[in-house]
This record gives sequence, C-alpha cells and structure tokens, in this order.
Amino acid sequence: MNSEQPRPSGRQQDKANDATSAPQSGGTALAGSSDEAQQILQSLRDELDGLDRTLLETVRQRLDCCCRIGLHKRDHAIPMMQPHRIGVVQARAAAFAAQHRMSPTFLRALYELIIAETCRLEDEIIGTPPTLA
Repeated sequence: MNSEQPRPSGRQQDKANDATSAPQSGGTALAGSSDEAQQILQSLRDELDGLDRTLLETVRQRLDCCCRIGLHKRDHAIPMMQPHRIGVVQARAAAFAAQHRMSPTFLRALYELIIAETCRLEDEIIGTPPTLA
C-alpha cells in the first residue's frame, strides 16, 4: 500500500458500486453478482473487524507493558524520559513503513500518539509512591 497513490473516498466507491450493480432492464445476472459482491464485502468487513480487535488488544497489551516499565522505573529511581528509546521506536516504525510500502508519515503520527499515552501513564505511575509488598 503506497500512501502516494490516490484512494477514492468511501462515498465515491459506494456511488461507483451502486452504478455498476444497479440492475438493468431484464438483467438478472447483475442482481446475482450484486448479491455476491455484498457477500464478499461483508466477508472483508468481518476480516477487518477481527483485525481491529487484534489491533486494539495489542495496543492494550503494549500499554500494560509500559505501565510495568513505569513501575520498574519508579521502584528503581530510573528517569521516566529516555529520548534515545523514543528514537529507537520511531526508527523501527520508519523501517517497517519502508519495508512494507506504508506511509512513514502515518506510522510516525501513530507512534507519536502511542508514545504520548505511554508518557502520560508513566508520569502517573512515577508520580505515585511505591507500594510496600
């Protein structure tokens, strides 16, 4: 997937699908292909929903891991902010984008959001006194 390639908006695609799937005079073949097209679309949407569930669960697991890192930093007086680590994560995302023909701008923005949430969570944790075990 290349971010430089223009993509039609959903509305444009829907209009194109409506125009090509509309039955013509006496054309039952188009009606059948329209049903098949809808089934394929539903199957693809189901696949996307499953991928979204996996993505959300992975983000949850990542944030949970970051909270454990925050606890470790707090308990061992390690500074929260470690800019070199952010650079490593961003460089890995940029390399992934290049390898998979994805938009590096998109992945950088995504990781900026994820890192901002991680920092927020670590700030909360590190600001909290350690609990006695």
